[in-house]
Amino acid sequence: MSAQPDHTPITPYAPAPGAPGELLARLRADRRAEQWVPAFEGEWAAALEESRRTFSLAPLYEVIQSWEGRLAHAPAVDAFIASGHDDSGAVDMAELRGRRR
Repeated sequence: MSAQPDHTPITPYAPAPGAPGELLARLRADRRAEQWVPAFEGEWAAALEESRRTFSLAPLYEVIQSWEGRLAHAPAVDAFIASGHDDSGAVDMAELRGRRR
C-alpha cells in the first residue's frame, strides 16, 4: 500500500513578488487608467488591511488575480461592446462570486 495521494493537489495561486507593482504599471498604461487605477488602489488598500487583520495573503492574491483577469479580458470586452450586441441581461460576476468588500 502506498502513502501517496491518489490525486494531484491543486497548487494555490501565488503571484510573483513584484506582481502588484507590475500590475499597477500596466493599469496606468491602459486607456481606462483614470477609472481603473483608483479602483485598484482602493481594493488593494482594503485587501492589505484585511491581510494585516487576518495574517493571510489570500486577500492580496485575490485582488491581483482579479485585476490581471480584467486586463486580460479587456480586449474581448471592447470587441463585444463595439459589435453592438445587447448585454442588458448581463449579471454582475462579482455578485455571483460573492466577493468580500
